[in-house]
Amino acid sequence: MTRKETNERKQEPRIGHVTKGNVFKDIGFTDTEASILAMRVDIAVELEKFIKRKKMNQAQAAEFFGVTQPRISNILKKNLNGFTIDFLVKMISKAGKNPRVSFRNSRTAA
Repeated sequence: MTRKETNERKQEPRIGHVTKGNVFKDIGFTDTEASILAMRVDIAVELEKFIKRKKMNQAQAAEFFGVTQPRISNILKKNLNGFTIDFLVKMISKAGKNPRVSFRNSRTAA
C-alpha cells in the first residue's frame, strides 16, 4: 500500500454506532430518562443558536438571561446536570422562543 493510499484510508469516516432516534435510550437510559435528557439538550441547542446569532459572549449571555457565566458555559458544553426543563424553558422564553411539546405513542405502552 502506498503512502497516499494509507493517508486516504485514514481519512475515511468511521461509523461506530447508528442511533435509533434517541441516543440516550441507545446507551441504556430508560424511556423516561432518555426523553427528559433529550428535551434538555434540544433546549440547550436552541439557547446556543440564540447566543451565537446575537454574537454574545458568555458574560453578555449570562447578563441577558439573568444567570451566572459558568451556567452559560455549562449550557454551551451541554453539561446540563442541575438544569431542569422548567429552568431551561424560562431561559429560552426570554430569547423569544415558545417551546412546544409533542407526543407520540411509545412502543412499550400498554
